Amino acid sequence: MKILHMISGGDVGGAKTHVHTLLAGLTKTDEVLLACFMEGPFAEEARALGIPTRVLTGSVPAAVRELAELVRAEGFSILHCHGARANLVGSLLKKQTGLPTVTTVHSDYRLDYMGRPLAALTYGNINRYALRQMDYWIGVSQPTADMLHERGFDPNRTFTISNGVPFDLGEPALDREAYLRSLGIEPEPGMTVFGIAARINPVKDMGTLIRAFARTVAACPTARLIIAGDGEQRRQMEALAASLCPEGTVVFAGWISDTHSFYSAIDVNMLTSLSEGFPYALPEGASRRCATIASRVGGIPNLVKHERNGLLFTPRDVDTLADYMITLARDPALRKTYADRLYDDAREKYSVEATVARQREIYETVLRREARAKALDRDGILICGAYGKGNAGDDAILGAMVRALRERDPDIPIYATSRTPSQTAREAGIGAIYTFHPWKVRARMKRTRLYLSGGGSLIQDATSSRSLWYYLHSIQAARKRGNLVMMIGCGVGPVHRKGNRRRAAAVIQSCVDRITLRDTASLRELESLGVSGIPTRVTADMAFLVRPAAPHLVDALCAELGIRPEDRLLILAPRPWENAERHAADFAAAAVHGAKSHGLRPVLLAMEPAKDRALCRQIAALSAADGVECPVLESPPDVGTVVGLIARAEAVLGMRLHSLIFAAAQGTPFAGVSYDPKVTGFVDYIGQGLCCSLEEVDAARLCSMIDGICLCDGEDFRDAAQRLRALSEKNAEEAMDLLKNEKSDC
Repeated sequence: MKILHMISGGDVGGAKTHVHTLLAGLTKTDEVLLACFMEGPFAEEARALGIPTRVLTGSVPAAVRELAELVRAEGFSILHCHGARANLVGSLLKKQTGLPTVTTVHSDYRLDYMGRPLAALTYGNINRYALRQMDYWIGVSQPTADMLHERGFDPNRTFTISNGVPFDLGEPALDREAYLRSLGIEPEPGMTVFGIAARINPVKDMGTLIRAFARTVAACPTARLIIAGDGEQRRQMEALAASLCPEGTVVFAGWISDTHSFYSAIDVNMLTSLSEGFPYALPEGASRRCATIASRVGGIPNLVKHERNGLLFTPRDVDTLADYMITLARDPALRKTYADRLYDDAREKYSVEATVARQREIYETVLRREARAKALDRDGILICGAYGKGNAGDDAILGAMVRALRERDPDIPIYATSRTPSQTAREAGIGAIYTFHPWKVRARMKRTRLYLSGGGSLIQDATSSRSLWYYLHSIQAARKRGNLVMMIGCGVGPVHRKGNRRRAAAVIQSCVDRITLRDTASLRELESLGVSGIPTRVTADMAFLVRPAAPHLVDALCAELGIRPEDRLLILAPRPWENAERHAADFAAAAVHGAKSHGLRPVLLAMEPAKDRALCRQIAALSAADGVECPVLESPPDVGTVVGLIARAEAVLGMRLHSLIFAAAQGTPFAGVSYDPKVTGFVDYIGQGLCCSLEEVDAARLCSMIDGICLCDGEDFRDAAQRLRALSEKNAEEAMDLLKNEKSDC
């Protein structure tokens, strides 16, 4: 590959380190040219690292012309931009060359000119425009990528990369004592040195650091603070330090080139930013075994885990920051524990080698996708379902579906309709369109090849006829616009009204190419509608593919709920439905029975918090009156933690279908309260679990079901889980087979 990198050439801090480190690594395997738009230390250091560097000092149009000639003469494959000026040049250059254009987003571009209103008005707005013209975007952390998704950048064209640093540096040029003396600090026994290396500007919020340090040094007189960096707020911060801190306790070191000696000399690495992508200072400090205190922003929590390998605080919280600084100043053993753990975690994920390998992988993906786009007139999948409505089960289905499809074709563009498109884009990593924006939905249909309807009970009129009409109309619209159409992992029915039954049968029969169903009850309903001749397969709900979160995340959730490691859990997942609220006392009786008769710790799960929260709290209050505390879990955004909690449970009693599906997928014994035929159909289909209708519910019946769950053979549930997960995988296989082997005759 031949890559042209472009950057202004006046960059400092993390962006400078990222580009220098990355290109120094890439030059070992690929042809790279770095184009800077000014001469200076950036270009000089790049040359010293062996990076081929070219400086263009003319106007933007002149730079575009010169680079266009260079691209044509040298045969570059990709244009890669860093920063506002490079983005502008790259957006103009791609129109002349036709090359794919990539930009790395190192920070929140809306805050890059914070405190400089004129620059924000000019350069800031130009950069916002130029960013939108790029073909692909790379965030230096997952939160940076999430920020882009929330602002409408296509997740199908967005990547993440981690800032990498060298870990095997040997001894620093100056040892700790020599380095401190070089800054005018005389080492003392018991001294704790806090340090920060960053631009001194409003985004880095040095004022909070200095105010917190003033309290720290008052409590720990041997504490010292080194601020390495420069910027427009330096004089202001120097004045603040002089007014709040004893003379000689705060040192402003200016820009430093010997970061190895700096981080080797300090005890605690500090970051107080209001916004970050993923700061280089984190892995740099970790590589020299510094303890770390940082603000909980951007990609920082990806590496620093609070009270495991460091400490995190809310931006601008001076009191908490001061408490943390005093704690580490007084506890050398804790500093060492955090430093050693952070070193191990950072070395695994944030080495230079890992960063360079990831960048090459991104380039290969870009070139592969560009070739694919040229070969296909239209490409991609549009998924339509009940997504973005706050229901953890439905959104889990979408995530599982996307992962299964991308495991089979990692380059296929995927989009979905959603009530909350920015949230869906962020959580699922796909393009998202507002459900009721017909023009945008239809425009996307004209470019996709496959339309997937399902991942839930869409073909039914139990909730309303309007939802059924919407999904049927969407199927027709997709077919009319040339898409293959598949109903995937669907629950069908009940469809009660005669007109709805006729309409559903007609649309499915004429527009659908393939169907997979989540249970045999749906197959019977489809047959009763009169649908025939369409390749149809009974598989399993896509939610069977939702994976439990990592154990430490489930541990953290349990700690928030007051659940002890030794607790044996009973999960109850009620939902409001007609007169279900009158059964609150019955569910409370079941919770109390599980606790007092079986030693289980009841936990109430609000799968769709907006609807379930009040009922769960009512049940919890009734249980508490009978001496049993029931924490209420309002389903967190990461449904994997819910699945992980269910996997730890010994029993689940649920009305919400997906609470039962998650239990079945994890081999956890369960019982269902059926408010809808889909619940009964699911329990019948898997051949495990107990079930009763909502009309049959009373306290005695629910307590009896708890007894029955506790007597179940867990091995039978685990066997069923394995079988159903394998069936669920068939949904994605059928979708990809349809793309591969069939053509729409629209």
